[in-house]
Amino acid sequence: MKQRAASGAGTGTPFVGRTAELEILLQTLDHLPAVVLVEGEAGVGKSRLAYEAIAAITAAGGRVLTGFCHRLREPFPYGPVIDALRGAATWLPPDADIALAAGALARLLPEMGDRLPPPFPPTEDGQKERFQLVQGVRALLSALAPVVLVVEDVHWADEATRELLLLLSRDPPSGLGMLLTYRGEDVPHRAPVLGAVHHRSPRVSGAEIPLAPLKESDIGALATAVLGHRATARLNRILFERSGGLPLVAEEDLNALRAPEHPDDSLGTTDALVSKLERAILPRALREAVAYRLGKLSPQALDLVEAAAVLGVPADESLLAEATALDRDQVALALVDAWEAAVLFEMPNGRYSLRQALAQAVYQGLPGPRRLQLHRAAIRALRGQIPPPLVQIAHHTRALGDHDAWLTEAQAAADQAIALGDYGAAASLLNELLVDPALDSTMRSRAALALSRFACHSVDYTAALPALRRLVDEPLPDAVRGEIRLTLGLLLINQGQDHAGGAPEIKRAIEELEERPGLAACAMSALALPEGPLPLSENFRWQEKAEQRITRSRSEAAAAVVRCSRVILTAAVADPTASDLAGQLPLHSAHSEIVRQTARALFYLGATSLYLGQDARAAGYLDSASDLAARVGSPVLVANSATHRLKLDWYAGRWSHLEERLAALAAEYPHMLVTECEGDLIVGQLAEAQGRQASALKRYTSVLTHGEEVGAPLWRFQSATGIARIRLAQGDAEASWNGLQVTLDAQHHKNLWMVSTGLLTASVEAALSCGRTQNAEQLTATVRAHAKQADADAQAIRAELRTCQGLLALDKGDVAGAAEHFGQAESIWHSIGRPYEGALAHERGARTKVASDPAAAAGQLEEAGIEFDRLGASFPAERCRQTLRELGAARPSSRGRRGYGAELSPREEQVARFLADGASNKEIAQALFLSPRTVEHHVANVLKKLKASSRESLVQASNPKIGG
Repeated sequence: MKQRAASGAGTGTPFVGRTAELEILLQTLDHLPAVVLVEGEAGVGKSRLAYEAIAAITAAGGRVLTGFCHRLREPFPYGPVIDALRGAATWLPPDADIALAAGALARLLPEMGDRLPPPFPPTEDGQKERFQLVQGVRALLSALAPVVLVVEDVHWADEATRELLLLLSRDPPSGLGMLLTYRGEDVPHRAPVLGAVHHRSPRVSGAEIPLAPLKESDIGALATAVLGHRATARLNRILFERSGGLPLVAEEDLNALRAPEHPDDSLGTTDALVSKLERAILPRALREAVAYRLGKLSPQALDLVEAAAVLGVPADESLLAEATALDRDQVALALVDAWEAAVLFEMPNGRYSLRQALAQAVYQGLPGPRRLQLHRAAIRALRGQIPPPLVQIAHHTRALGDHDAWLTEAQAAADQAIALGDYGAAASLLNELLVDPALDSTMRSRAALALSRFACHSVDYTAALPALRRLVDEPLPDAVRGEIRLTLGLLLINQGQDHAGGAPEIKRAIEELEERPGLAACAMSALALPEGPLPLSENFRWQEKAEQRITRSRSEAAAAVVRCSRVILTAAVADPTASDLAGQLPLHSAHSEIVRQTARALFYLGATSLYLGQDARAAGYLDSASDLAARVGSPVLVANSATHRLKLDWYAGRWSHLEERLAALAAEYPHMLVTECEGDLIVGQLAEAQGRQASALKRYTSVLTHGEEVGAPLWRFQSATGIARIRLAQGDAEASWNGLQVTLDAQHHKNLWMVSTGLLTASVEAALSCGRTQNAEQLTATVRAHAKQADADAQAIRAELRTCQGLLALDKGDVAGAAEHFGQAESIWHSIGRPYEGALAHERGARTKVASDPAAAAGQLEEAGIEFDRLGASFPAERCRQTLRELGAARPSSRGRRGYGAELSPREEQVARFLADGASNKEIAQALFLSPRTVEHHVANVLKKLKASSRESLVQASNPKIGG
């Protein structure tokens, strides 16, 4: 989408002082996908810059959709974006290829008629509907691409809209450009404008454009363009001082100066103009220019403008008529009058509004009795709408000073927002209620519960934590506080994976929920989950308590939670009854929470099945969990299922573009710790298999830190296992063994050996390398005893036991026995469907024959190397080739050496990736089994071909020319 910079594309006063900003904006939007944020104070020219960009893009044949956020808004999730999409009705042909997800928008965009897929069936689940709408918006924008979405005044966006814009900005469709304007000083609590820090993906073009006030020379240029030769240096200086460099204020001054006070004043002198400005008392408020405009309006137009200023939101003719007691014909004439005076502006869909600065000036200029009169009229007019806009009614009620009535109206407005799934509007109202000291205890409890019940539905769960922590310190009844505290604990455990922080809150909640057995049972079930720090015996004890407590409750949803935790706990110990329990879970229910719990149980079964080596079963569970989660609108479970689906791809050897797929998922769910940590583990394993040990260590260490901070034993053992393998490969057996001790102690405490894939082999190999044969034997015996009691399908740990028995046999000199064990391990891995693990076992078996049967060993090593190459595991492939060279069995290439010219050869691409990771020549040599001199030669070639001045510059640039 090529554009050319605009210059004065708009009407009215000229466009000055923003040429550089406009050029940056247009150049960024020239390379989609792209995200541009424009920030500045009121009146600094954000809207004008956006207008000029829109004019340039549309003049070049581009498509632009524009939406506006408003200070007073009714519950309508994603309203500004939906309003923007209305302008695209004519852009889609009737046979457009649009994803089915766009059907969620059908009832909201009737203008598109049969161009959208069939509408989704109605749902009363607000969270589910919001999830569907997000997917629908993304699908429709993808179909409309290339397109630029402009959303103005994002500082007034509701939470749902902010979350949608955040998700789109982090992972936009390939043909989408986004231009967002906002006032930083008006963002609530000075938080990031989209509710969370905006991290732009490397594939996304972007710019953040802060608009500062114009310089004095810019104001002078503006004055010259408007007043011609009368714009003297003296006048320009006064204009600059009065406006502070804000173009909106300077334009209002110039509009006032340009319009003659008398018919014969059109040629007023510069002194007369200066005198006119100097008569105003500095600092001059915008209301003076507004008053000048208002003075030229008819009485009916003035009434209409004052009513519009009090309403505070765009209004159509019907609402303005109700708020002013004018008839429709009078309203039409008044609208024309106000529009011609540039006081009212026409918005999309036949609505009219004042610019914010004008509205404030008009409102502040109203006498008190007149303001109250207009607020009462606004309430009467708004109550006649269907449905009545309760947020606005609450605002006007508060403006009247009727505190008791405002409490009632605000609670009703919050209830409406919750029913519609607009948790941002609801949270704002409920927080206002909760800080009101006059709120009685019943309403305080109701408001606190309402806020806590939807707090965990935010995309950025961290935003909900401060509110929940504040609420548990409120003077509330125990049962109310207990429910809020339970929500806090579950949020910490489920979304944050913070068991160390969440478990104490849940234990306190159980005490406070004595009178609510259903919720108490849910709390106990949370403590029964096996991934926390409690020993398994404690997990089972809490589960039994939950099952006893639930008998005192009639809550079907709470019973579903308890059933879910029993399935999860049973699966974690490889109990064969877990699949039977899963088969009894309800897949359909009128109660969405029951289905959500089934999805949760199926996800955990899928994840556990992966650790157990039941990969085919895991795929089925994860797919079912994802489908159910999408049906009930649970993005957390959708993200978790997708993450573990990619983990299954790693095990299955489907490594092509795996790192890119993980990055895209992380961008789509930026605040999901599970997605981040599981992704780091997979990327770390990829790097390890490619010999990029520094990169792998960085990933593993990050996960280990998270695992220790939040008390997640599975993350601790997986990351510690990866670190131990790398230390062992580097020849530091003591560091490898010592680094595993905390993890092994935790596993002895937790006894989750059946789902500890990789830990046993790494520990035994490290122990034997240090001469600790007894430790290796004891550890193998411990795990073998657990495996005898476990599900026969716990194949992964059985394959590991075979590997460890082979290592122990080798340590004792039993080469034949070792080969047999390694062969059985290979067979198990292949039956599971894990080719990389199978190739590693095949390589181990080959090495047992190097001394006794080098020809057979060479044949097996060559087979393993071919499989490693097929997978992309260059490190073990090079290891096999190095051994073949030592055996004199390496095959020379059948082709002549190819010349690569200025391109990187395959070996140079490998070296380049190591350099980008910051690896030293020694580390590269070890990873690729090359001599230091050969590595020096390759490094010199890489730097020359990539035109890098040094290794450091290559690391900093992360040069995209490097193959992967």
